Amino acid sequence: MAKDTEKLIRQLSLISFLLAERRPLTAQEIRRSVEGYATMNEEAFARRFYADRMELEALGIGIEVRRPTDSAVEQETYSLRPERLRLPPINFSGEELVALQMALKLLDGRFAYAQPLRLAFQQVTWESEPPLLPPTTEAPVRLGVSASARSAEDAQRLAKIEAGIVRRKTVIFDYHSLERDEVSTRKVDPYHLLYQNGEFYLIGYAHERGEVRVFRLSRIKGRVSFATKSEHDFRPPTDFDPRPYAQRAEWQLGRQRGTAEIEVDGQLGWYVKRQFGRYGTVEDLPDGRVRFHTPYANDRALISWLLSLRGHGRLEGPPQLVEELERRLELLEERQRNVAAALREEGLPKVDQLPVEEEARATQAAIKPERFARLMALATVLIDAGRNRQTLRLTELARRLGISKQELREDISILNVVNFGGGMYVLYAEIEEDARGKEEVVRVDPEPYSDTFEKPVRLLPIEAKALIAAIDLLGSHLAGGALARAREKIVAALGNDAPGLLVEQGGDDPELGRLLSEAIERREVVRLEYYKPDQDRLEVREVEPLALALGREGWYLAAFDPSRQGIRHFRLDRIKQATTTGKVFARRGLDPGEELPEWLRTGYLQGAKQAVVWVAPERARWVRERYHQLAERRDGSALVVIPYGSLEWLVGAVLREAGDAVVVEPAEAGEEVLAAVARLRRVAVSS
Repeated sequence: MAKDTEKLIRQLSLISFLLAERRPLTAQEIRRSVEGYATMNEEAFARRFYADRMELEALGIGIEVRRPTDSAVEQETYSLRPERLRLPPINFSGEELVALQMALKLLDGRFAYAQPLRLAFQQVTWESEPPLLPPTTEAPVRLGVSASARSAEDAQRLAKIEAGIVRRKTVIFDYHSLERDEVSTRKVDPYHLLYQNGEFYLIGYAHERGEVRVFRLSRIKGRVSFATKSEHDFRPPTDFDPRPYAQRAEWQLGRQRGTAEIEVDGQLGWYVKRQFGRYGTVEDLPDGRVRFHTPYANDRALISWLLSLRGHGRLEGPPQLVEELERRLELLEERQRNVAAALREEGLPKVDQLPVEEEARATQAAIKPERFARLMALATVLIDAGRNRQTLRLTELARRLGISKQELREDISILNVVNFGGGMYVLYAEIEEDARGKEEVVRVDPEPYSDTFEKPVRLLPIEAKALIAAIDLLGSHLAGGALARAREKIVAALGNDAPGLLVEQGGDDPELGRLLSEAIERREVVRLEYYKPDQDRLEVREVEPLALALGREGWYLAAFDPSRQGIRHFRLDRIKQATTTGKVFARRGLDPGEELPEWLRTGYLQGAKQAVVWVAPERARWVRERYHQLAERRDGSALVVIPYGSLEWLVGAVLREAGDAVVVEPAEAGEEVLAAVARLRRVAVSS
């Protein structure tokens, strides 16, 4: 029998014995009765018993240790209270159950934690009898991105890091640092995972740096391995909070250099306040203007963001930052005039049609629940079936648990031998053919001590993590906030917020998400006050909301626009205000899923024009991560191809590079960049 299988049987038997006896037990009583311990010598038993307790504690199952007051007379005793193992019932409303089921349907196969999410959903809805959704039921949400690893290699790395977090194992990997443009070996104690803007990040203690750092999964090279063969390598600090590492703007990554003061005009004051106010403090001024104070660590990143406001923000201080802004505008003008002209005269490589990036496949969602969690969930299902004299179809049970039939057979064989001496087993299940001989079924005989797993056990960390992360990913964009209400009940039952996977999807307004999702459900026309950055203006549109869609740059409203006679997509963070009109619209036979545009999934606009952009050596390696490189030059600079739908968008993309990029082709875009620089000098720099 494999070592891991022996450990699973031993730990499950230990839990069963402690709960069945309902009294504190000595180590020798446990050694005599629990499967697996009796054959060990004293030293091996002491070592294994301690390791088993620590592993169970890491899974949220804390065995109480009562130490003697007089060691000459008494021995240590061990006990497990039922409430430390079992999940309290959660009373979900019908709307909340539908929302949870919709979330599972949306994310199944598109979420790195899809398998533990399925188990978690089964556990928390055990006594709630969730309504059966017809197979054709469509959720009012579309996912344009897959919250799973982008490749099989990334999926393997993600799974190894997740195992390191759960088992508290130090990991080693090679990492490409873009700041220094070098690959070096890193030794990291993994604390948490972060999913942000379509990318996974590891938050952990970096041994080489002596501090907590954030590592992007896509920059890890080669395989991830454990540093030692020990059961555990570290204990995370009890006061460590990962949220501050997820809730920082790009210009705040690193050591703080100062605090910037920016005045934003009335046209975009609301936007900065709502989307970026959490990165500093916002002071309201007359006429809708705001004054934004934000700490910064990176001059260039802050200036890049300021230029993205297209002149609606004016930098008022500190003086050294104002000087850097002026320098970068001068640099952009000089490079746009001279570098672009020289490259056009030199001649450009041929631009071929860009390959379209494939969407991540469902098979790449590689994070699996601990087998311990799967076995306990399976035990609950089998015991319930046995007591109700039901047989279970093997194929259906395997699908329900998200495993193969062979894995299910192996799990059942393990549960059949969970015992604590004297024939005290938990259950006995047989796999046999049904009466027609056409299908395999599972018949269960619950044993007297099966009440150990009669009810669902407390969610183990990876299940809780998957459930909370799934809710946070979809947020208030499903079922009018029902998911958020379900989240509150789940957290209350768990006793903690289970922040093992942080999900940060930007600063969307929850109230706006609820209003739009309710309007979709009621088929009610909404009036939008919408900012179009390419045209730099606010406009009012009345639209028929069809669905909410998550794309690479955030959440969108897919709606039929009668004035354009077609489906349009409105980014939620650009909606200044939305109001319901009371007018109900009839279905037009449109499917926003079929109409989901290519750019929402891949980031590329189908049929888009292609610009050739020069990128400075110090910035080239960052830009290559996002855009296709056409050529690398001797000085380290690069030519990249950027797809674009309008000149205005392309100009904005170049401005955000803050002087480190210029448009080479088309030439008219370069003229627009120079005109934009002239405007920014007048309005973006405090005189």
